[in-house]
Amino acid sequence: MSTKEKAKEDVQVDTLEQPLNEIVVYNDDVNTFDHVIDTLIYACDHTPEQAEQCSIIVHYKGQCTVKTGAYKELEPRCSMLLEAGLSAEII
Repeated sequence: MSTKEKAKEDVQVDTLEQPLNEIVVYNDDVNTFDHVIDTLIYACDHTPEQAEQCSIIVHYKGQCTVKTGAYKELEPRCSMLLEAGLSAEII
């Protein structure tokens, strides 16, 4: 009988954590549900179901986080929402 030793090796991994930002869309009295849904599909790559749910949340709660990620990735998406006439900001 032979004995085998197993050595455990501790590996330390350094990761760079980027803080996540959010695009928040706010309710307004100007845009229709269809316009908000179409814009979320286009600008945020939402499915039709996601976009519809977000538009309902915006309507009843006053705001909804529609996309989360690094600021660099969210900035062009938020610009598209603003250009389409939606009230949105990155927080």
